Amino acid sequence: MVATTTSGAASLTAIEELAKTSPNEAISKYEAILGAPTSSGSPDLLTRETALVKLGELYRDTKQAEPLAALIRGAPAALANTSKAKTAKIIRALLDTFAEVPDSLPLQVQVCKESIQWATDEKRIFLRQALETRLAGLYHENKMHAEALALTAQLLKELKRLDDKNVLMEVQLLESKAHHALNALPKSRAALTSARTSANSIYCPPYMQAALDMQSGILHAEEKDFKTAYSYFYETLESYATQEDKRAIQALKYMLLCKIMLNLSSDVNAIVNSKLALRYAGPEVEAMRAIASAHQNRSLLEFEQCWTKYKEEISNDPIIHHHLTALYDTLFEQNLLRIIEPFSRVEIAHVAKLVNLPTATVETKLSQMILDKVFYGILDQGAGCLEVFDETEVDKTYDSALETIKNMGNVVESLYEKAAQLT
Repeated sequence: MVATTTSGAASLTAIEELAKTSPNEAISKYEAILGAPTSSGSPDLLTRETALVKLGELYRDTKQAEPLAALIRGAPAALANTSKAKTAKIIRALLDTFAEVPDSLPLQVQVCKESIQWATDEKRIFLRQALETRLAGLYHENKMHAEALALTAQLLKELKRLDDKNVLMEVQLLESKAHHALNALPKSRAALTSARTSANSIYCPPYMQAALDMQSGILHAEEKDFKTAYSYFYETLESYATQEDKRAIQALKYMLLCKIMLNLSSDVNAIVNSKLALRYAGPEVEAMRAIASAHQNRSLLEFEQCWTKYKEEISNDPIIHHHLTALYDTLFEQNLLRIIEPFSRVEIAHVAKLVNLPTATVETKLSQMILDKVFYGILDQGAGCLEVFDETEVDKTYDSALETIKNMGNVVESLYEKAAQLT
């Protein structure tokens, strides 16, 4: 038996070496191990379990989503003679592996649902809850936020009954993220507070503490409290960097965003060149550096060029996209107000030329600013001009008269009450 186990381990080592040079041959050999008949207590059971996980990792490395989905679907049958706890661990490991395959979210959702159905049929409650938590996370990533909230609501009822704080904390964090995505900030804040309360009552793993800090920073940024948000993002970066988690770069981007939003763009270079940040140098960090430079120069043209050049890096992150859109609008308004300030009547084309932007874009923005009462004026589209009016002072006589009458009324009432007491 020992010899067979040793032989199996040697065989797996040989296949691992083969995978470095010829992945397809390695896949065939792993499939051959899994296809061989086995029975309970067989010495090659450990070899089969290891082969299953290694084959999943190989599918991930070669970006083969469909074969990996088929492997996860067949895992319960392949692990029929394995203990329940180990089966659950391997299935979760395979789903973790699947999460790293790009452009496979819809397929991940489908496979996760099938795994949940299997866990329900087998009456494996804890595995089902873990898989449903993962499914809620997949719904959130797939922008199916209503479905994510429905699933988290159902899970929270069960988990509060079982008092499983670890999973409860994870579900509450997912609920906070889903509410934030739907712009329900008070509910998002309440869910995050609940998650932090759960975290305080147990040992909170570093990766979960970092995720809680990240969400706290995001919510503070939504409230325009970028200074506090920066502190949370810094804590997140340090935690993820210690764990060598790839999400560290996201925390670094949010730190740089906070500095830009605080009008401290000059600090961005110092942060980017720090020892910790240099590990994450790349297009995403360069995009934030370019935005900081454009903001520091108050240049709309540079801002537009950054947006075009780093479109993927900016648009793919909803947090970055949201705040930079607001920043661009503010910068645009400030530039236009500075330009039109000396004029009472000016050609729109001339304003567009001064800001180096298309006339149509400038005209649309000016009309929006007039409607928002940022300044008083009208657009003469026939002549292609903007007419700016002086801000009219509100006559306060009417309000003052009402206030005087109200005070006189109070005096009369007071005198009436005193006269009544005397009689």
